[in-house]
Amino acid sequence: MGTAHIYDVIVIGAGPVGENVADRAVAAGLSTVIVESELVGGECSYWACEPSKALLRPVLLRAEASRVPGLDPAVAGPLDTAAVLAHRDRMSAHWDDTGQVEWLASAGIELLRGHGRIAGTRRVAVDTPDGDTVLLEARHAVAVCTGSRAALPDLPGLDELRPWTSREATGAREVPERLVVVGAGVVGTEMATAWQGLGSRVTLVARGDRLLPRMEPFAGQLVAEALGAAGADVRLGVGVARAVRDAGPDGTVRITLTDGTELLADELLFATGRAPRTDDIGLEAIGRTPGEWLTVDDTLTVTGVPGDWLYAVGDVNARALFTHQGKYQARIAGAVIAARAQGTALDSTPWSPHTGTADTAAVPQVVFTSPEIAAVGLTTAEAGRTGRRVDVVDQEIGNVAGAHQHTPGYRGTARILIDPERRTVVGATFAGPGVAELLYSATVAIATEAPVDRLWHAVPAFPTISEVWLRLLETYRG
Repeated sequence: MGTAHIYDVIVIGAGPVGENVADRAVAAGLSTVIVESELVGGECSYWACEPSKALLRPVLLRAEASRVPGLDPAVAGPLDTAAVLAHRDRMSAHWDDTGQVEWLASAGIELLRGHGRIAGTRRVAVDTPDGDTVLLEARHAVAVCTGSRAALPDLPGLDELRPWTSREATGAREVPERLVVVGAGVVGTEMATAWQGLGSRVTLVARGDRLLPRMEPFAGQLVAEALGAAGADVRLGVGVARAVRDAGPDGTVRITLTDGTELLADELLFATGRAPRTDDIGLEAIGRTPGEWLTVDDTLTVTGVPGDWLYAVGDVNARALFTHQGKYQARIAGAVIAARAQGTALDSTPWSPHTGTADTAAVPQVVFTSPEIAAVGLTTAEAGRTGRRVDVVDQEIGNVAGAHQHTPGYRGTARILIDPERRTVVGATFAGPGVAELLYSATVAIATEAPVDRLWHAVPAFPTISEVWLRLLETYRG
């Protein structure tokens, strides 16, 4: 390997999280190299956020437009799937990372392509595509930003089955005639929505008794109803007992469910969770177990590793598996790395520049189904499980004029959770068309810990869906 190349900071993984850690480090005057074994831009750019939302946007827009007088006949026909897939390709940059590589160079971040493994304290060995091994050494920090991958079930004959994961689901070149989706979470419901809207006959299979089980019950119920109305077959309380694919490149998938029912499909998508990409990054060199999630404290420093030099940022730490939250963590980690490099004391108070408080108090998420689901902070179930006393305030979003203007016959529900002692919002969930745009206001209310008596003075414009905030506060004050 020869002499080590020395940098202030080494980042393993050039997805959005790694890019942001590197950017913050460079902005603090620290020399930084980023290591990437696939495409610069990572999972979100090519196999998750960007392509999935490109597939979903026309499906969701048509669902809303079909209920608007004057537009409903115009959107009655099938979507132009070729155009949708072409748009998906453009939004994924045709799986070409040239633009992202150019951005790294413009930001002063050095890129080393290859597979990086921790090789000891502040040391990383990189196997490059040309067969060489390059040794890197960090003066201050190594940040693991390798993300997560789809977790597949332990089924016999999985290789021959050739199932879809989220990558195949977002990158498919044609619409499968029959698609079975296994999983009740975000990936399962979004991909069921997208491919049903693009012409597949979708069957969604889930072991639990509802969709989106980590969210408020009304959210999953509305999504299940909408999928059923669109023609999808939603089956709850069952799982996959056995699945085989007939011989040949286009072989039919034969699926037996745990209730004995048999299904036939052209493709089978497992959306059954995520696993950390830590199985081959050299964790054994620091006494950790390959394949494990990396536990961190609120500064994103890996616990149990002496010296405060190893950081785990984004999905890999299992705190909040969302791109936007990983980028938030990257900003925190970047500030921590810079402070330690400069010998500055860290501020460990909540909501400080060095503390990832939002990871536990204000994680926002949107599920781009029909209808949209948006949530931040606690749910009612989480509050009960942790013994947190909350007041629950519900409102039918369809009762506000802005909802009627948006979609005649609007159906949707808003719920906020209020800490009765501090009189601050600690959780919010919205379900209905267009509610993603309500989420930031809820996130600000929670992150700023604004008292509801002050929120009363934040006047929503008329007629907008955000007027539901006024109705929620009126209900609580009343």
